Parts: sequence; C-alpha cells; structure tokens
Amino acid sequence: MRRCTPQIYLGPDLLSNFDRAIQFEWIITNGLGGYASSTILNINTRKYHGLLIVAFNPPVGRHLLLSKMDEELEINENYYPLNSNEFKDVIHPEGYGNLNGFALGPFPTFYYQSCGIYMRKEILMPHLRNMVIIKYEVFNSLGDAVTLRIYPLINMRHFYETTNKRDLQFSQEKISRGVMLEAYPKEGCIALSATHGDYIPGKDVWIERMYFRIDSSRGESCFDDNYQPGFFKIELAPNKTEDFYIAAAGGRKREEVQPLYPEISEENYLRMLHAEEINRRKDLLRNFYEGKTKIREEDWLDWLILSADSFIVKRKSVNKKSIIAGYHWFEDWGRDSLISLPGLTLVTRKFREAEEILLTFKEYCKDGLMPNRFPDKIGDEPVYDSVDAALWFFNAVLQYLKYTGNFSFVYKDLWDILQDIIERHARGTRFNIRMDEDGLLLHGSRLTWMDALVNGKPVTPRRGKAVEIQALWYNALKVMEMLSSKFGYKNQAQKYGSIAEKARKSFNEKFWYSRGNYLFDVISEEKEDLSLRPNQIIATYLDFCISDFPKREKVIDVVWRKLWGVYGLRSLSSDDPKYIGKYLGDFAHRDMAYHNGTVWAWLLGPFVTAFLKAKRYKAYWKKFAFERFLQPLFCEEIYRAGLGTLSEIFDGNPPHFPRGCISQAWSVAEPLRAFVEDVLFNRPPCERQVFSILNKRKT
Repeated sequence: MRRCTPQIYLGPDLLSNFDRAIQFEWIITNGLGGYASSTILNINTRKYHGLLIVAFNPPVGRHLLLSKMDEELEINENYYPLNSNEFKDVIHPEGYGNLNGFALGPFPTFYYQSCGIYMRKEILMPHLRNMVIIKYEVFNSLGDAVTLRIYPLINMRHFYETTNKRDLQFSQEKISRGVMLEAYPKEGCIALSATHGDYIPGKDVWIERMYFRIDSSRGESCFDDNYQPGFFKIELAPNKTEDFYIAAAGGRKREEVQPLYPEISEENYLRMLHAEEINRRKDLLRNFYEGKTKIREEDWLDWLILSADSFIVKRKSVNKKSIIAGYHWFEDWGRDSLISLPGLTLVTRKFREAEEILLTFKEYCKDGLMPNRFPDKIGDEPVYDSVDAALWFFNAVLQYLKYTGNFSFVYKDLWDILQDIIERHARGTRFNIRMDEDGLLLHGSRLTWMDALVNGKPVTPRRGKAVEIQALWYNALKVMEMLSSKFGYKNQAQKYGSIAEKARKSFNEKFWYSRGNYLFDVISEEKEDLSLRPNQIIATYLDFCISDFPKREKVIDVVWRKLWGVYGLRSLSSDDPKYIGKYLGDFAHRDMAYHNGTVWAWLLGPFVTAFLKAKRYKAYWKKFAFERFLQPLFCEEIYRAGLGTLSEIFDGNPPHFPRGCISQAWSVAEPLRAFVEDVLFNRPPCERQVFSILNKRKT
C-alpha cells in the first residue's frame, strides 16, 4: 500500500542562485479551473501567478483575487522582511535571501530562517472549493517575543489583464480574525481569516507597478498594481512554536463567499481539509498502481499521476467533467481534451470521469463538429473551427471501450451522435469539410492543430487533405464499422467498411512521397506539400491504421531521424527553410515558430506507440524506447520549469529550453499512456474483446 506522496526538494545551493531559481515554478489546482501558482522564490513573474485564481464560470472566466502573502518580522523594533517583489530593475525587499529551502511534497512549502526565527509556509487548495489555505509553523528560538506581520496583496482582475489602481476600489468589512473585501466597479469578492492573532485594517496602501519579467519578454502587459488592505498580526512567544492557518475564499459575488466565512476561520475544519487533500492524493496514486503488473513505484511516475488529475475539471454549464488543456491560460479545448482523455482518465482508472467528459463534448456537438474551444464568458458560443476534434472523439470512445468494454454506455448515450458526425462529414458541413470522391476528407485552411495566425493569415496553411485528418477519418470509419457490427446494424457496418477501404486505398496511392520515404503533409488540387512534419506519425499509431505496413516503418524511421528533439518531436525538420529553432519574442514571433520547428511533448505518445508496434514490442526495443525517448522528459523535465508536471513545448534547437504553458494536459497524458500501454505493455483489459468484433465479421 502506498504510504506517502512524492517530494521535490530544492535547497540553499539552488535558491541562492537567483537567476536560476526564479525560473522554477509551481502550480496547484482545485478541480474547478482555479489554481495557485508562483515561483519557488515567492516572486510572481507572470500576470497568471497568484495565490487564489478563481474560475467565475467554471472552469473558465478565471480571475486573480489574491496575488500573494508578504511576511515581515519585527524584533526589538527592527524589521526583517521575508518577502520579495520585483519592480522594474529592482527586487525589493530582498527577503528571498532568508529562504533556505523549498519543497513540493505534495504542496508547495517554503522554509525561511532569519535572526533565530524559523518559518515553514505551506500552500494548499481544497478540491472543488474556491479557497486557498496557507499553513504556518513558526519557531521563535529567541529569548524575546517577536511579532510576525503578514500582508495580503489583493487584486480583482481577469488573469489576462493587469490592474491600474485608478480603475479599482475596494470596500472592507471586518469578520472574525479577518476581512471581507468587495471590488467595484469590477465584480469580485474575497474573504480572508486567520486562526490565530488579529487582523489590523490598513490605510488603503497600493503596491504599484509590480513587474512581470516573463510577460515583458513576451511583449505583453507586465506592470500590475496590488492593494494591501491591512495585515495579520501574530505574536510569537519566546522559545515556542506557533502553528496557525490563514485561509482565503473568493467568488464573483458576496453571496458566493459569505457561506464560507465559518470555514476559513475554524482551525479544526482547515486541518480536516488539509488532511483530506493529502489523502485524496494518496488515493489517486493507490488507484493507479492497484491491479497493474510490471509497474514499479517511482517519484517521477507519481508526479505524472498527480499532474494528470490537475487537468480534470468540473464544467458548470453541463455539471459534468471536462479537461483543461493547459495551465496557466488554456481553457478546455476539444482537440486537446479528447487527445488527453485516455492518458488522464483511462490509464488512471477514472472511468466515470471519462464518461462525463465524453458526454460534455456530446452536448456541445453542432453540425457534426466538436468545439475547438469553449468561450471564456457566460453566454458566448463555443468556437467550432476544428476539423479533427470530432474525429478524435471517435478515438476517445474506442479507447474507453478498450478499458471498460461498456458498449451499453456507448449505445445508449453516444451512438446517435457518432452516426450524425459521420453523416455530416460525408455530405459536408461547415468550413468546407466534406468527403471527396476518393473517400478522403477535404477541409479548409486553418482547421488542424497547426492553427497559428500572424496578421490574420495562417502560418501553416493546410487547406485540402491533411495527412493526420485522413488517418483520423479512417479510424473513425472503422470504429463505426465495429460498433455497427456489435449493435446488429449489418448494412451500416458494410457501408462504413466500404468507405474506409476506399479511403485507405486512396491514401496509400496519393500520400506516399517515394523520394523521401515519408508521407506528404497535405495534398490538394494544386500541389503536394513536401514539408517533413510529425503529423504523419498519426497515420502510423492509431488502432485502425490507414498507412500500409511497409510504408509505416519507413515513416517512423524518417520521423525518428529528422524530427526527434529530446523532449518530443519537432514540428518541422530543421533543414527546412521555414524552420525556426527558438520560441521567443512577441506573439507574432512566437506564433511563427509554434509549428515551424518547436518541439511538442505530446507527440511522444503517438511516436512511441508507433515505434514499438513496428518493433513488435520486443523487450530490447521497449527498454530502448523508454531510455531514449521518454526518460529525458520524465526524469529531467519534471524537475524543472513547472515542478512536478510537464511543459507544453520546447525550443527546436538544443538545449530545447521549455516554453509555453508550464503544465500541459496532452504533454502529460500521451507520454504517460504510451509508457503504461506500450513500454510496460499493460494493455487495456478489454482490447481483445473489442477488436474481435471485426475479426468475427470478416469470418
């Protein structure tokens, strides 16, 4: 039985190197889209950092309510700051010099030492509550009493924005050992309370023009004003330890926050929430390891399991689960969510959550299309500009069946929508998506996952027939053939099978680039795109594989030799004139690089699966695949950038510096899935049962 959660510890040697330490970030989430996040130095370097970010329209509409807590010691009328904030060209005060330890185990924990005072500060978020709890343990080794002051920095803004103090005011109301603040003219309410000491109202102090270095480097708004309403005052007796909590709860309106007043001021209740969250994480690990063979408990694997849970959120609009694509800034995107579903929910045995996610996307299906992304504001329509989100839905359903064998759920709740999607794609739907005479799928220019825009124009225009879209279309048709056979619709099974075979034949005749031994990226009436991109790996890894086997092996080899980038696959070969090796600069420069050389970690999943299929899962190649392809990501990347999780992207050029989101759903999900299913060969329990349906039909 699992006895403890994993821990990452960073000590004085690293923490004393400011330029290095400031690059390490942490994040914890609450299952509603909200989170707490900062650096290991407790200095916010992004507008997205903060101690309490609340989703006003879960899991979106995220607003920063509490930026941070700043601590200060008073000893014999002398003041010793423990906090630090960054302003343009200066860090003030330099309290980070008193930080001599940071741990993530499982919650972010800071160890301070100053003038004989030892302080441990731990931050946690209770699951499915818009709260943050800060637990303090302070030992005064001196012979005199010491005063600890803790200053909350309050904000009230959407996390894409920054605050100017002229645009925001607060009202204060004293509550038990704390304060409740409401913002105006913006909406937002936060209550803070301590279990010990007193809250001392202040005099409307603003900490102005705090500087976000990462946003500045990205050409974004990077100065922020924060409101300091007062402080918590804790008296530390000589030679004694004080344990206490400060908790904050927030929401859009006062009536959302007011019921939480008793909770945030009650020490026993906060202790219970603390224990519940630790036990919840232990249960996540226990549930993963139970019943699995060949899986040895490893800290890096534990972190992947805990990280996987952080992306699963409750969507208020349907009262069901969804998947956040990445932290800090992504919403629940259809494509990302459905690609991530197997690794986040099936490999981790969260089958009910998988069902809810499928039902969430079913409810938003329109004209045969799944949402590309959900809106941030209540009442706004989802965006449907994706040709592949609906096709990934079929793969998610197939993977669900491989793990559960629950055909009754699929027939009762999903069968009608699956049929509708295929029919609408066949006869034509929005964005010029339709089946061509050759059985392949036509689509418009900016509808695949390579969808970056610069000055209103697609960076990688892919109008026509993109390689991975054909692979997903064929896979979807074969899924429908299998389901039709299972559900007794023989004529439908024959129809789907016939279209699939036509598509497969056309694909293998038209997409093969014999001089390069790989697949064209896109074909259209005008030309074939020779760009060597990783999209073709999708045509080699899906269960129903559109690519002929001899060609499949050649594709895998070329992708390995030309696109491998240590932590994933490059989005374009480095010898292509369009290749950009670093993901830096403003939006335009970053978007030019996004799919033109940047390394993507999620592609490791399809690549490892395809690679080991081609190698017939021989023991040597499974060991090789882990050590050469997955180990750098799992055993190195998880301990840098976003601690305990995996970044979205990496520079195409060595040393492949992590970029983009510090915690990305498909970066965690797909490599994790490939590790469990292909490297360890812990296959889905109902896999043979599912594929035997088509085998029986053939006989």
